[in-house]
Amino acid sequence: MALVTTAEVCDANPQLITSGELRALQPIFQIYGRRQVFSGPVVTLKVFEDNVLIREFLEEKGNGRVLVVDGGASLRCAILGGNPVVQAQNNGWAGIVVNGCVRDVDEINGCDIGVRALASHPMKANKKGIGEKHVPVIFGGTRISDGEWLYADTDGILISRTDFRCSISPLLLADTNGMVDALIAKGQLERRLES
Repeated sequence: MALVTTAEVCDANPQLITSGELRALQPIFQIYGRRQVFSGPVVTLKVFEDNVLIREFLEEKGNGRVLVVDGGASLRCAILGGNPVVQAQNNGWAGIVVNGCVRDVDEINGCDIGVRALASHPMKANKKGIGEKHVPVIFGGTRISDGEWLYADTDGILISRTDFRCSISPLLLADTNGMVDALIAKGQLERRLES
């Protein structure tokens, strides 16, 4: 199955860009993890130099979702480390985007999950459990809400209310944890092949 890149989605949808339905995050994120291409419905979280709520989310089944964390762009400590990323991979999360820092980069890079963050930092975060779940967050030049869709590849990160994976042929980006094949098997999605 051919992949549609974020650049191709932008080129094919100028009206959605103009209306604000399709938005690109500013190119400020580093790429971590083995999965450079990922997509899924967004779950939002807002914290500052604290990772307790991040760990709580990643202990849940991900079901192909993407955790989007506004860490206040702090560069003073890492709010995501290797152990939670391994857990996220094992629980079926498609990816994690952090407006902040990560650590344990070698461990993260060994995981089959997509991770984007501003930078790496060796210091760990606080453990107070302070933050807000399922709230709109603003970073990277755009607002991101719970339930929107995130698409990431090596060109960048897109946010939209539209699930392009079901409306563009061929399907957009990578098949997240077999979700597309599962939907096809259930008859909820039709596979479109190019000749």
